Amino acid sequence: MAKNLLNATSLSARTKLLHQVGVSLYNTSHGFYEEEVKKTLQQFPGGSIDLQKEDNGIGILTLNNPSKMNAFSGVMMLQLLEKVIELENWTEGKGLIVRGAKNTFSSGSDLNAVKALGTPQDGVALSMFMQNTLTRFMRLPLISVALIQGRALGGGAEFTTACDFRLMTPESEIRFVHKEMGIIPSWGGASRLVEIIGSRQALKVLSGALKLNSEKALNIGMVEEVLQSSDETKSLEEAQEWLMQFVNGPPEVIRALKKSVCSGRELYLEEALQNERDLLGTVWGGPANLEAIARKGKFNK
Repeated sequence: MAKNLLNATSLSARTKLLHQVGVSLYNTSHGFYEEEVKKTLQQFPGGSIDLQKEDNGIGILTLNNPSKMNAFSGVMMLQLLEKVIELENWTEGKGLIVRGAKNTFSSGSDLNAVKALGTPQDGVALSMFMQNTLTRFMRLPLISVALIQGRALGGGAEFTTACDFRLMTPESEIRFVHKEMGIIPSWGGASRLVEIIGSRQALKVLSGALKLNSEKALNIGMVEEVLQSSDETKSLEEAQEWLMQFVNGPPEVIRALKKSVCSGRELYLEEALQNERDLLGTVWGGPANLEAIARKGKFNK
């Protein structure tokens, strides 16, 4: 085994995919034709996905369709992919807060689009599109947190699971309402939920037997913390302050840390170790490393 670990210099196909920016889960070999799906989604306008990039390296991604509780229109799904691509190329970025406009997170998919996409083929194509987008989102070299105000329902609940962390305001709730709609989660939410809270708790949540207000979500490990305020502005300030503890440091180091965690989650051990080695090579002897060594040296004299 040691020989395998020490002599393995070539990256596996899976590791290469994780390294590459902009690589999706599905392509034409899976029967997925992205351009056709985009043309279909373009027919359902409404709302927007807004991105604000701060000088401190924290971005704020806002789901903005308040007249429909920030439900995802087709255009918003397209814009989400565009913002993910923009964030993939934001080299100064370190962290990201995802929130909804007007003090609620998201009610999931816009029913106008859902009604029009009525065939199983339509549903599967939409599923592949959103799984592609949210997997790329999850792999961003940014430490992300979902700020859950008001309700996160259906696809909105699924989106929260693509973030590294989740924070809730006192009166907020998370509900996977898919069973009530006669379907199951399809944006990757069920798989990620199992990873977050385990299979037994995930079954309770997905079946509707366990409804997640902020207290219950905190108790089962779905969220990290319940914030003090339910006010839109104050809760955002709390979330920014909470996130700063993770992103205080040079971007290249924070980003490498996030990438190493992604590889540990998605790759076999040998592959993850090799990836960790390669990521180390991008920061060892770099400016942040040399500055830290010099700073520590002063204290040791």
